Amino acid sequence: MAAAATFAASSFSTRAFAAAQEVKFAHIFNDSQPFHKWVLWASDQILEKTRGRYKINVFPSSSLGGEVEIYQGLTLGTIDMGFTGSPTASRAYGPMALISGPYMFRDFDHWAAYRDSDMRKQVTAEFNTRSNLNVVGTVYYGLRHVTSNKKIVEPDDMKGLKLRVPNVPLYLLFPRSVSANPTPIAFSEVYLALQQGVVDGQENPLPTIFAQKFYEVQKHIALTGHMIDTLVAMTSSSLWSQLSDEDKQIFSQVFDEAMAKCTDEVRATEMSLINDFKTKYNVSVDDVDREAFRKKMIPELTGDNVPWSKSDYEKVQLIT
Repeated sequence: MAAAATFAASSFSTRAFAAAQEVKFAHIFNDSQPFHKWVLWASDQILEKTRGRYKINVFPSSSLGGEVEIYQGLTLGTIDMGFTGSPTASRAYGPMALISGPYMFRDFDHWAAYRDSDMRKQVTAEFNTRSNLNVVGTVYYGLRHVTSNKKIVEPDDMKGLKLRVPNVPLYLLFPRSVSANPTPIAFSEVYLALQQGVVDGQENPLPTIFAQKFYEVQKHIALTGHMIDTLVAMTSSSLWSQLSDEDKQIFSQVFDEAMAKCTDEVRATEMSLINDFKTKYNVSVDDVDREAFRKKMIPELTGDNVPWSKSDYEKVQLIT
């Protein structure tokens, strides 16, 4: 009888999980990166916590399109969930980009304080309303640095440098502030563009530089630290509207936990990679006059080319 009961329970569980509604989660990162790893973890958690009602299938490496296409897919409902950068999300509501502003934050602790602030909660709520999407998690993408085949120490070293950037206006601010030549290229095409000399350099966090093997075609990493970049995990309105209140809470809680774990892993990886690049991969990791770079950028943060107000900027600076 006990064996029969166990078999019946197992059969019910199998049938319930087999009937799970499949959810498509798209992102641009390869499957070695923590962003992919922790979404897989979240998928397992959600399958368990919703008792088999929802199963997230993850599509990495731009297999469903680049970041802009993923955002459009979320808007149209052809993609159920995905990562997008906060600057891309700012297309629907400008202040979403505050959390990724160049030289916006003093350090990681300042960034984290803003992430957890009432101000950020209000910004996210307004974005949800205007975009008809729903943010379920925020994750630290990393401190962005510049790579090239020349040594960069001060802003003048970047004059005329053809620098690959994402095709999002906020990413143009930093290179323009130092008279570089920002060149938008899809993420999946960056390695080849660097290898063929279509661009002179690119900028990304150290874990991304490693995962995408940009160090194979770039011999200098300038530690500009010009942006603490941020990703948001979000759902389409069609998915969110069909979730029960209980399931909405499960999705939000699971992704909040997953993004916290992912943030911790990204930060730990950043700390170890500086030495690895030097000792294992023969890459020159160069300190820069970061204050000189910051001074070039700061006037732009309250100018006409940013998607937030001067008051928004000042409020962020007051957060401790």
